[in-house]
Amino acid sequence: MPARFTYSRWDGTQTGFSLDAEGILDELTDDLLYHGDLNAALRRLMRDGMTDPDGNQIEGLRDMMQRIRDRKKELEESGDLGGVYSEIADALKDIIDEERHAVENSVREAEASGDERRADTARDAAMERNFRLDMMPNDLAGMVREMQSYDFESSEAQQRFEELMDKLRQEMMQQFVDQMSEGMQNMSPEDMARMKDMMAALNGMIEAREQGEDPQFEKFMEQFGDFFPENPQTLDELLENMAKRMQAMQALMDSLTPEQRSQMQQLSEQLMEDMDLNWQVQQLSEKLQSMFPQPGQGEGQGYNFRGEPSMDMQQAMDAMQEMGELNEMEGMLRQATNPAQLAEVDIDKVREMLGEDAAKSMERLAEMTKMLEEAGLINLKEGKMELTARGLRAIGNNALRQLFNNLAKDKFGQHRIARDGSGHERTYDSKPYEFGDPFRLDLQRTIRNAISRNGSGTPVKLSPEDFEIERTEHNTRSSTVLMIDLSMSMPMRGNFVPAKKVAMALHSLISSQFPRDYLGLVGFSETAHIMTHEQLPEVSWDLAYGTNMQHGLRLARQLLARQTGTKQIIMITDGEPTAHITQSGDVYFNYPPVRETVEATLREAMRCTKDNITINTFVLDATGPLRHFIEQMAQVNHGRAFFTTPETLGDYVLVDFLENRRRTSRAR
Repeated sequence: MPARFTYSRWDGTQTGFSLDAEGILDELTDDLLYHGDLNAALRRLMRDGMTDPDGNQIEGLRDMMQRIRDRKKELEESGDLGGVYSEIADALKDIIDEERHAVENSVREAEASGDERRADTARDAAMERNFRLDMMPNDLAGMVREMQSYDFESSEAQQRFEELMDKLRQEMMQQFVDQMSEGMQNMSPEDMARMKDMMAALNGMIEAREQGEDPQFEKFMEQFGDFFPENPQTLDELLENMAKRMQAMQALMDSLTPEQRSQMQQLSEQLMEDMDLNWQVQQLSEKLQSMFPQPGQGEGQGYNFRGEPSMDMQQAMDAMQEMGELNEMEGMLRQATNPAQLAEVDIDKVREMLGEDAAKSMERLAEMTKMLEEAGLINLKEGKMELTARGLRAIGNNALRQLFNNLAKDKFGQHRIARDGSGHERTYDSKPYEFGDPFRLDLQRTIRNAISRNGSGTPVKLSPEDFEIERTEHNTRSSTVLMIDLSMSMPMRGNFVPAKKVAMALHSLISSQFPRDYLGLVGFSETAHIMTHEQLPEVSWDLAYGTNMQHGLRLARQLLARQTGTKQIIMITDGEPTAHITQSGDVYFNYPPVRETVEATLREAMRCTKDNITINTFVLDATGPLRHFIEQMAQVNHGRAFFTTPETLGDYVLVDFLENRRRTSRAR
């Protein structure tokens, strides 16, 4: 059935769908052309964000992670966990001072021993230790992490540090133990009975599912949902949450001092006096351990709360919980390698922690890959994103549109070269209008399309998709080979992307407006090679020295030998000929250019002249010697030379091509 749509009047509050797949690909164009890697371009767009056609900023992951860091800093400055932390910070500084003195004494003793080898070893060790001490972070948590892995010279300093860590654990955990003790001791008999019922029902659900029966999860949540503030939607999610609780409790128990652990165990024994409840807890614990094996406990996370007001333990635990969530989100964002992975991020959590703007940006970033795939612009092949044929055309159209937008309006008007008279013949057929087509509107078919789409009645409302134009047949043909300099100087001078964009735009122009024309592609650096249009977006510069125009001209001439019509080579370069192929087939390179290379290149230009191939050269960053050589080649070939800049390269190439194409059509 055809899709049905409902429309309503815009009242100024609705959000339009201004970001589409074509707009995303347009944003990727320059990055893709420069690096030649679609996946890397998507990652950079995801990292940096973009501005949509309406001027709205889509926030990138870099800005979101900065928000996270700002929020963590805000939390650390919101309060102070107590005087023990300032005491520990001062004690740490004293320990570092003691270690420095020990390092100095060790060097002094080694130098005094008269053993030069021992002295050198001591100085090297001292240099390394002092570097580690100099690079210690300023925050307490960072300082503790560094010192835990530091190789102490002073055994006294190491002992003081270990005693300090014990004191920190004791001060922190004792407050938490006291708080848990109060909560557990205040449980009523009714609370205990309901907890036992919940445990029994939970174990029953697991057993029912193991036997292939319906665990009736919804019924369980209706009765005991208040035990699970996370509001799990499935049994698997509930069990995973409980496993995390169990692992967190085990980590807590492992962090306690022996006295505190004994206190907690006594409280647990009091709680588990009911044998049935004890059995239910053991059953659940065994099942969760088998379903969710507990990973090895990692390093603890410390925070440097340094605000003015003193925090109580509940405030500190709340702040630490939020810190943990921020760290988890920051880690997920840092590991995301393409926008599709962002679909796994909890948008509600992003909205809660970073705000509505960040949540909207996250949603739009996550949709980018899907939008490009659904539009047929990219596809996933062997785990890697690749441009489709339609995506290649879109990149070319984007490059062509950008270059045309830069042209002065008085050069080509609307930049169409449709002309009545010589050069075209009507075929008495029509086709849907596409960018670059001569605008010979078939009015009858266009109106018929609009009526079919909207129904009868007046006025007839036209949309771009209704336009049909008369087909025209070219009776002239032009064959062109575009030679692009791929030597390292091109990206170093900022010339690579403009040259590549010209290639994409020229291919788009010829394929859409002059479909019978031929366009070949040759890249050249130390050697030259033939490229296809499908390879062009991913072509990068060569990591080799040399500008081998001679080899490039030879390949271009061979390509044009198989073509008909007017033949030309368009060469884009920013360097003198510094390499050529010798008679033995080897590559000879020398900078500055030697006479043999210059003469070999000019001989190839003369062969092009004999084959009626015109060479038009577009030179970027022309130096005196380069300008002299290009002028020599123009005299040999009777072609033209254009000395331009990256900003105007596209204007020069397209205008020259269209003017030359127009002259060819008129001559025929």
